[in-house]
Amino acid sequence: MIKNPVPWPNNARCAVTFTWDMDTDSILHLAHPNDADTRICTDSMLRYGPLIAVERIVAMCEELGVKHTFFVPGWCAEQYPEAIRMMVEGGHEVAHHGYLHEYPNEMTRDKEEYWTKRAYDAIATIAGKAPVGYRAPWYKFSKHSLEVLLELGFTYDCSLMGDDVPHLLRCAKGDLIELPGNWQLDDWPHFVHVHDLDFMMPIKSPQQAMECYMAEFDAMWEHNGFWVNCFHPFCSGQVSRLMMVKKMIQQMQERGQVWIATGEEVAAHVRCHIDDGTYKPRVDNLPYWQGRIKEFPADYMPAGQ
Repeated sequence: MIKNPVPWPNNARCAVTFTWDMDTDSILHLAHPNDADTRICTDSMLRYGPLIAVERIVAMCEELGVKHTFFVPGWCAEQYPEAIRMMVEGGHEVAHHGYLHEYPNEMTRDKEEYWTKRAYDAIATIAGKAPVGYRAPWYKFSKHSLEVLLELGFTYDCSLMGDDVPHLLRCAKGDLIELPGNWQLDDWPHFVHVHDLDFMMPIKSPQQAMECYMAEFDAMWEHNGFWVNCFHPFCSGQVSRLMMVKKMIQQMQERGQVWIATGEEVAAHVRCHIDDGTYKPRVDNLPYWQGRIKEFPADYMPAGQ
């Protein structure tokens, strides 16, 4: 089914990248800037990520001999530097996830550039290494994001959902590797139930969520694809759910012919194969569109607006 698979290391059938978005309470302040300080229960739930779950995740990874990628907003790195220290000391990648989990595609280019650079500097200072990977908050990658990332020297993005294998995003300033994901591998639809964030998802058991996650893994293993999740420490770092994550990793390792690597490692591997001509990726030229399409009259408005 996958017509253009990447040649993975050691003849692996697929590559796997586990990622965690450590948003902490940035998303509460973003949603409720004037009264986030009164929403104590939700804040405690979100702070569970850096204060409890990160140490637990890092310990699990050490036990299993794997490295993960943590996407962290710059503000969260500043507020919880000890969590970043644990990630770095565990050999994990600390990547970029905005500054306060702001929405890039709702900003001007100048504002997006400012907040992206501010987060970049914060992460570089606290982690001791500049981030090379990026995931747009809420996947809200803008028509300016690629240019902004290239100007800062990023090597890969992990925001889009347009393929089953890594490929290139290209604009006039150059290109970078896209590590595509999908909503099936995000823990938000399976678990998140938070009044203050206006998400009231029907909570699934870890077993139900794992069935969905592993169905995607089985498909990628069968067809030489790429599996990348998006989990959140406050959510899937809870005890029963992290037990599920551990079981998933163990099953992947037992299956064999699986390369579990960080986003940075996967992007570097793909770039090497592009450069030596052994992998010819699909290319997405961005932005896909400029303005409204010509088929709509100038006075057209969607229903209800």
